[in-house]
Amino acid sequence: MSQVIIAALITMVVVAPVTWVLATAYRKNAYESKIGSAEEKSREIIDEALKTAETKKREALLEAKEESLKTKNELEKETKERRAELQRYERRVLSKEENLDKKSETMEKREAGLAAREENLNKKSAEVETLYQKGIQELERISGLTSEQAKEYLLKSVEEDVKHDTAKLIKELENKAKEEADKKAKDYVVTAIQRCAADHVAETTVSVVQLPNDEMKGRIIGREGRNIRTLETMTGVELIIDDTPEAVVLSGFDPIRREVARIALERLIVDGRIHPARIEEMVEKAQKEVETNMREEGEAATLEVGIHGIHPELVKLLGKMKFRTSYGQNALKHSIEVAQLSGLLAAEIGVDVRLAKRAGLLHDIGKSIDHDMEGSHIQLGAELCRKYKESAVVINSVESHHGDVEPESLIACIVQAADTISAARPGARRETLETYTNRLKQLEDITNSFKGVDKSFAIQAGREVRIMVVPEQVTDDDMILLAREVSKRIEDSLEYPGQIKVNVIRESRVTDYAK
Repeated sequence: MSQVIIAALITMVVVAPVTWVLATAYRKNAYESKIGSAEEKSREIIDEALKTAETKKREALLEAKEESLKTKNELEKETKERRAELQRYERRVLSKEENLDKKSETMEKREAGLAAREENLNKKSAEVETLYQKGIQELERISGLTSEQAKEYLLKSVEEDVKHDTAKLIKELENKAKEEADKKAKDYVVTAIQRCAADHVAETTVSVVQLPNDEMKGRIIGREGRNIRTLETMTGVELIIDDTPEAVVLSGFDPIRREVARIALERLIVDGRIHPARIEEMVEKAQKEVETNMREEGEAATLEVGIHGIHPELVKLLGKMKFRTSYGQNALKHSIEVAQLSGLLAAEIGVDVRLAKRAGLLHDIGKSIDHDMEGSHIQLGAELCRKYKESAVVINSVESHHGDVEPESLIACIVQAADTISAARPGARRETLETYTNRLKQLEDITNSFKGVDKSFAIQAGREVRIMVVPEQVTDDDMILLAREVSKRIEDSLEYPGQIKVNVIRESRVTDYAK
């Protein structure tokens, strides 16, 4: 067994090197054959590449030659076209030069002819001037006037003709403009007034409280007058107790205090317990009730007009205007009417109706505080509107409704017109005798200040002025210009509601005596 193993080992030792040698030789032969084939393939690839490169080189050369030939042909063609164009330009330039030469020759001939004509004209002008001077001398000799006198006479006659034509034209234009403006304005205003018919009664500075009997007067006065003194002190209103049966008069310029006193006194009369402590209690309750009424009146006014979104403080101030009067006209009713009229006028001419109503309702809002603060109601109203964030149109309408500033929108002009309509409505306001007479006197003084005016009369409560002129100083044409100048002076100098009619009257009388 061991021998067999040993023999096998010997065999393996001998066979293994032989096998390795044989394997090495085989691999070498295989590598050599692969290298040979690879070299052969590489030579084939190189040859193929050289052939391809040669072919592409020939193709490129052919394309370059074709492109060069094409470019050469195009250049030759373009060169020919340019040459032809240059030749055309040369021919045109030559023809223009020929035309210019011809024109220059013609101009030279014309200049020569003009020079000759100018010389002839100079000679003729001298002759005409001589004849003109002779003619003037002959005219002066015949007419007996110098040239300056004749010129003055001619200018005067022309001036009179122009003056007459101007006055006639002004009259015609004014009549036409007035007819059209009056027609449209009357339509707008009458329509607005008809659709907004409001009642107005001039309010006074007193209130009357009815009593159940005359015995109540003594209880109101109290022992040694303590009740009436307490009531007057608490309200700031004067109580007038006289012989008027079953009535007590409350007098005061502040309508709010007068209303507080009226409510407190009526409650005291109903309650029956009239003494200082009870008076103080009733006055406090009346003050709260009046404040509530002011807020409710302001809200009612906004609802009546149809305006929403006004600041609550402005609403309260609107209600306060119920107790404020202007020339006897209730300020809140006036504001409501102006708002309605503004809305109607705005609808007629096609602008924002709601904004016009808002501006009309707030245009006099400053009157609610002008008794408590310094400044005009226009300034105070504008400040209030700015404070509570009203629009610029509303603020300008407040500022311009009396002409203090220029209106910047059509709505401001509408509010101004509506305010005038409401104030000028018959019975809306009352005017003191002194103010009325002063206005009439100023009207007559203005008309009497013009040259040629003999007399003037303000009639129809200042709605018309009649002017009598001196016929020797004022002609018929001058009357038209005088009426216009007087109207403009009145517009600039006076403040008045509505309009004033200016009538100029000229009368000529000729008197002779038969002897």
